[in-house]
Amino acid sequence: MTSEKIDAPPPADTPRVVEHLFRHEWGKMVAVLTGIFGVEHLALAEDVVQEALARALQTWPFYGVPENPAAWIMRASRNLALDVIRRQKSFHGKEADIARLMEPDVPAPDDAIFSDNEIADDRLRLMFVCCHPVIPPEAQVALALKTLCGFGVGEIAHAFLTSEAAIAKRLTRAKQKIRDAKISFEIPAGAELSRRLDAVLQSLYLLFNEGYKASTGDNLVREDVCLEAIRLASLLAAHPVGDHPKTRALLALMLLNAARIPARVDDDGNLLRLQEQDRSRWNQPMIALGMSHLEKSASGAELSVYHLQAGIAACHCTAENYECTDWRQILALYDRLIELDDSPVVALNRAIVIGHLNGPQDGLDAVAAIRDLKTLETYYLLHAVLGEFESRLNHARAAAGHFSKSLQLAGLKSEQVFLRKRLAACETSAAVDAR
Repeated sequence: MTSEKIDAPPPADTPRVVEHLFRHEWGKMVAVLTGIFGVEHLALAEDVVQEALARALQTWPFYGVPENPAAWIMRASRNLALDVIRRQKSFHGKEADIARLMEPDVPAPDDAIFSDNEIADDRLRLMFVCCHPVIPPEAQVALALKTLCGFGVGEIAHAFLTSEAAIAKRLTRAKQKIRDAKISFEIPAGAELSRRLDAVLQSLYLLFNEGYKASTGDNLVREDVCLEAIRLASLLAAHPVGDHPKTRALLALMLLNAARIPARVDDDGNLLRLQEQDRSRWNQPMIALGMSHLEKSASGAELSVYHLQAGIAACHCTAENYECTDWRQILALYDRLIELDDSPVVALNRAIVIGHLNGPQDGLDAVAAIRDLKTLETYYLLHAVLGEFESRLNHARAAAGHFSKSLQLAGLKSEQVFLRKRLAACETSAAVDAR
């Protein structure tokens, strides 16, 4: 295996180039090689690509970054795969599948090693494997990040604020379930496709939400996680098997929410509420693309939760300013959404909208009417919402109590900073009222 000598970035840039390839080529190559090895050898496919990228990191500083780095990684992975195949008897009987890899012994253009259509199909097959219903949802997301997106175990652990050992165990168990269930490396069809597609969409939805509003940690947003979810959803929507209205709706929801990421925190990483955000920083091309997908999602008769959530996001993105927000339309969408998903969290968001429209007392009444309200007792946002409503009613002492409870439950530093400010303001008002 050789690398062409070209006018390349300086050696110091090699780690940056390889890091980019980890993100953008890892999933492609793992998917293709999984198709060759068989899904039961998913870990082996990952090891081969890992080794190819490691060799790039070792050799490129001396020989220069190739003119087509992605093709170099593909060729190196292919050659390493051939070495494994020749050594291991467990691959006997796969000669027909392997023949395609054996043919490039005669030099061929790098971009002819694997076709774009072939790569796209294999990535989609791997997506359906990672999101198989036998795998627990939290493991699906971790497996998608590792296998499809090239995230390291440490990065995934950071995203979920858990230990690397816990994530490693989660991934190992997921791969064991794949082997035990003998999950096929294929795109399902018929009724099975509909069931599996729902699992894929739910996994991508959870993946995006973990990036858009991290569970815990120092950063409110993990933009890289959001972009990976968008990339995978785009791949799904671009393929005939995944081009469903609900896929388009989910992609629209992701794009419309991601477009607002640049304005969600200030320069110090502190949380900014919607009314405080600089809308000139919203990504307008991303909003336009999201609206385009939302329009395409209306082609079918099915109305999914993704359609309704995307519609709510569209109301925010198309409002010229906070005062122009169409809260009545948003409430109408929440009224429809709660018919499909009557979870307490959806009901709480609906109560916030009622508070905007009808005032804080109606908002409090809507919160009190939430079914299974006790399940939200450990949810920081419940107490933050109650604190805001009580504050708007000039009930400073009651508001302070709610903000104090919310602060105890908040897991993000930016949320904690915001809540401390609200708590301090309410305590000051309560002290003044007491005089």
